[in-house]
Amino acid sequence: MRIVFSTLLIIGSLLTSQAQERSLFDSLAYRAEVQATVSGGDHNPLWLNANRYGLSSLKNTNGYVRGAIARPLSLDNGRKWGIGYGLDVAVATGFTSTLIVHQAFAEVRWLKGTLTVGAKEQPLELKNQELSSGAQTFGINARPVPQVRIALPDYWTIPHTKNWLAFKGHLAYGKTTDDKWQKEFTGQRHKYTEDALYHSKAGYLKIGNPDKVLFSVELGAEFATQFGGKSYRFHSDGTPEEVIVQEGGLKGMLRALIPGGKDTVDDEYTGGAGNSLGSWLARFNFDCDEWGFSFYADHFFEDHSSMLLMDYNGYGEGSEWNVKKDRRYFLYALKDIQLGLEIRFADAPWLNNILFEYLYSKYQSGPVYHDHDEVVSYHIGGQDNFYNHSIYTGWQHWGQVMGNPLFLSPLYNTDQSIEVKNNRSEAFHLGFCGDPFPQFHYRFLGTYVKGFGTYDTPYLDPRKSFSMLAEAAYSFADTSKLKGWSVRGALGLDFGKLMGDNYGVQFTIARNGIIKKNKK
Repeated sequence: MRIVFSTLLIIGSLLTSQAQERSLFDSLAYRAEVQATVSGGDHNPLWLNANRYGLSSLKNTNGYVRGAIARPLSLDNGRKWGIGYGLDVAVATGFTSTLIVHQAFAEVRWLKGTLTVGAKEQPLELKNQELSSGAQTFGINARPVPQVRIALPDYWTIPHTKNWLAFKGHLAYGKTTDDKWQKEFTGQRHKYTEDALYHSKAGYLKIGNPDKVLFSVELGAEFATQFGGKSYRFHSDGTPEEVIVQEGGLKGMLRALIPGGKDTVDDEYTGGAGNSLGSWLARFNFDCDEWGFSFYADHFFEDHSSMLLMDYNGYGEGSEWNVKKDRRYFLYALKDIQLGLEIRFADAPWLNNILFEYLYSKYQSGPVYHDHDEVVSYHIGGQDNFYNHSIYTGWQHWGQVMGNPLFLSPLYNTDQSIEVKNNRSEAFHLGFCGDPFPQFHYRFLGTYVKGFGTYDTPYLDPRKSFSMLAEAAYSFADTSKLKGWSVRGALGLDFGKLMGDNYGVQFTIARNGIIKKNKK
């Protein structure tokens, strides 16, 4: 990573010496922000905490002072090359840490492709970032993971397809930064991981010619793997059980890229090394001058049974119990899915967008898990246990799940364990927003969740919860003396046994602007 970062600095220096119109330090964007949250109940309400890239807290009283500066790649639009960088730092109270380097990155673009090094917020794909409950794999709920990322961030029209096919995607390797927090949170009496590595890749294909038709179809595949590092496991009484060292380095990176190998604790039963997961995505869009709508689906998977909806089941019997004998497969149902409908209005300022989502995650390939053995040759791969893993601390970073926050994050746990205790749920979600007046914007979120716990530890009675957010923001006009300033206020509420009865308010004051180059 140091080599890549040094390369970016060298390229930046070369571009600076050759650029005549704009330097790397001209027209920098800055943002200064102060936020305070006060709440009552068990903890901060869901939507005052969730989907904020982890810059949030469950504590009843929390806040931060934040400063950021960035040179966006868009400043070099029209050039083959582009250079961007940013630094975003917060000093917080009531958070998992006091000093937070939230974003620190440098990036370079050549034509359509970009190389980014560092921690940077990445937007949701194929979903409305402001109104959706969140993505199931690559969400916006946890702190950014520092990484090296190669990407086509915007759709690139594939040549010779007459503008009917376009592609975008990314490939990344990184390292999580919450080792110290994991030790402190668990008291080193529950499972935690040090030096865990991160891999992600995704590809999205868009079908539709905007010059000829009003509709388009987007298809996507997202894959992620946690690998390498040391995992510490403990007995139920908190005494140490074992330390598991997982393969990192080049071999670990290759096995994360092309799943294979096995975990160091695997015996006859082997699967891919590390914690692998992902989503299949699909979205249909229709847009005309007055309005438009999109229908989308997100199917999450943790292993072959939920990824392919089938698994090999043709092993022999007796002494041949671990030998593949027949072309026989066990089929699984497509039940676990997130469905969404978004409607857009072009000329209705009071209601710009309205979104409905349905999330179901109760199935997880079924309640039965049985690996074939000498007695029973059938293989049934149920109990997928979404966002959890036997070796790693699951799909989380700094206590927040890296996917959809309706899978309750480990920060909610009172027993100091880092695991998702409710991943079998049925949820209904509503969001809408508008701009009824100049410089005034609002949004509303309402979510009903019925949680069933996990297969290993189910709730004796389903736990229900309703969460709500009402938020309004005002940005002062450019002609005002307060140009660049904005204020935002939000009210959050939770009712029910799943998240408790919580209520809170949040206020944010921010200043955005451009630092222009000093004239000599």
